[in-house]
Amino acid sequence: MNASSPPTDHVRIVEVGARDGLQNEKTLLPTDVKIALIDRLSGTGLQTIEATSFVSPKWVPQMADAAEVYQSIRKVPGVAYPVLVPNEQGYERARAVGVTEIAVFSAASEAFNRKNINASIDESIERFMPVLARAKADGVRVRGYVSTVLGCPYQGEVPVSDVVRVARRLHELGCYEVSLGDTIGVGTPAKARAMLKAVAQEVPLAALAVHFHDTYGQALANILACLEEGVRVVDSAVSGTGGCPYAKGATGNVASEDVVYMLHGMGLHTGIDLDILVATGAWLAAQLHKETASRVTRARTAAA
Repeated sequence: MNASSPPTDHVRIVEVGARDGLQNEKTLLPTDVKIALIDRLSGTGLQTIEATSFVSPKWVPQMADAAEVYQSIRKVPGVAYPVLVPNEQGYERARAVGVTEIAVFSAASEAFNRKNINASIDESIERFMPVLARAKADGVRVRGYVSTVLGCPYQGEVPVSDVVRVARRLHELGCYEVSLGDTIGVGTPAKARAMLKAVAQEVPLAALAVHFHDTYGQALANILACLEEGVRVVDSAVSGTGGCPYAKGATGNVASEDVVYMLHGMGLHTGIDLDILVATGAWLAAQLHKETASRVTRARTAAA
């Protein structure tokens, strides 16, 4: 843990439901519903809402309307609306509609990178180096994602040294924040804590975020372990949307409502209005024609 400054009692939630969540949902939402979702989220007090992904529509049809969504959403002052960008082509499309913050991604697992994007870890980083160079020149903020930090569907265990290496490289290349993702949700608290501590030896803790999927019901426990180490940025998805196309039966991201409920109960601050967030999650579940994955929303709406 970086002991230079004590952790604050404010936790920033990075809402990834509109991108990471919807990208892995079977139901394709109409563009106007995606816009309505982000606009509703903008009214909750969230500071960071990942809006969409400028990936190839051929590979990810759920994100084919990225430009229209980004152009149409209400941009609330003080709220960041980052987008995922896989390559220079995606970067150009994003910049054409006025994007000012992007996210790039790599996996800590060689097997996952090979299977997912047909490249080694080092090759995957090489591919987006031109994007990072252009972003720096354009004054565009860049966030980095490292996936499969606690396990891989193809190679199983992922050496912590690989997680550290990829996270350090992204930070060195100019990512202001690096999000450590348990893509298939297999991590448990002691492993999550050990992984985080190892990365924090090389990357300042203030530049780290955590991103847990709830496949095995461990996400909140893992987040708590990382909060105890001083992490103050947590990725989550309203209504627990998403899944993982690589893990059978995998549930989605940890639900934002559940994370916020836990944080507020611990006396930590998020600036988020939980009631509005719960209402947004319930509304989204209805749009997706499925029950919400948020336990808090289930409990609150059952009583209504």
